[in-house]
Amino acid sequence: MTDSHTLARWRLVLGQEAEQHQISCAGDADCERIEQLVGFLFDEQGAGESSGGVGRGRSKDRSGGLGGGHPLTVPEWVDAVSELFPRQAKEVMERELVQRRGIAELLDEPKLLERIEPNIEIVKTLLTHKDLLNEKTRGMARKIIQQVVDELKRKMQVQVERAITGAIRRDKHSPRPVFRNLDLKTTLRRNLKNFDHDSGKLLVDQLFFFAAERNKRPWHIVIAVDQSGSMLDSAIFSAVMASIFAELPAVKTSLFLFDTEVADLTDQVGQPVDVLLSIQLGGGTDITKALQYGQQLVREPARTIVVLITDFYEGRDERDLIQQVRLMADSGVRMIGLGALGYDARPAYNKTTAGKCRKAGMDILVCTPEKLADCMAQIIRA
Repeated sequence: MTDSHTLARWRLVLGQEAEQHQISCAGDADCERIEQLVGFLFDEQGAGESSGGVGRGRSKDRSGGLGGGHPLTVPEWVDAVSELFPRQAKEVMERELVQRRGIAELLDEPKLLERIEPNIEIVKTLLTHKDLLNEKTRGMARKIIQQVVDELKRKMQVQVERAITGAIRRDKHSPRPVFRNLDLKTTLRRNLKNFDHDSGKLLVDQLFFFAAERNKRPWHIVIAVDQSGSMLDSAIFSAVMASIFAELPAVKTSLFLFDTEVADLTDQVGQPVDVLLSIQLGGGTDITKALQYGQQLVREPARTIVVLITDFYEGRDERDLIQQVRLMADSGVRMIGLGALGYDARPAYNKTTAGKCRKAGMDILVCTPEKLADCMAQIIRA
């Protein structure tokens, strides 16, 4: 047989032992990708993943396909299966994945979920396989996700609020004594005349607070979240950050998810668990379309910050994306592109495309939520 594509298809049917008879997928990129996905389910190499269902390996060159020996993560596998297989086949493969990876019991038994310490890894597993949860475990899964989200929010909220609200309220003071709005520098400076040299203490008879401006919402933050499986970590942190922004008195927050279509979840922005449960992993990516939608939400470009969370692997012509970024940046919108967001932020994104977006007017970051808040505060102060 000289037809390499036919040989490759037979290799997929016969399995790895066919290599001994020179029946190989080599040279056929599509079949090589399919072979890795199938191997992830059935090969010994694939079975080495943790029972939690989320691997530690990362793709080093996604532009060349998934072939090449690097371990896949579950979200990456879901992305690729969604791209290469019809929906019915995808569902069969996902169910096989759950059973073979040792998490089938986890998804079927509420008692097992109760014994698991809530953490971001188990949240990623539950979100990846949420369609396979039964009625008994769905409620418990939601409680676990809520616990992790609440803990993340407690960890992030004080620093994020301090950065953003401090940036907005430094221009004037208010008689309202709100402790978090205390203008410490002004308070110290205005009370230096009361310093007691005998006791070595500063006696404060007047406190100064930044104005709350509760009835004004001068800044609009638009958060666009890529639903690609590889962006699941960042999506979790993005949903939590959006809920914090939504509680700030001087910020209007819009939130939407995207793949090749856009799902606007602004009405759920204060409910991060509902946002996360709305994520549909897999499918293509149209970043340009997402930014075009975000542009439609802009009313005052000079007071709008668009935060794009994506791996920058554009599904359409890259030139469309660069042109759209330049168009929005030139209009006055501040653009922030995040290749990763989280405390274990791993920069697995298309650096070439991101670099072109940077030249077109977008700040590119890989950072923690607090660093993002500091960056946005600098934009607001400017």
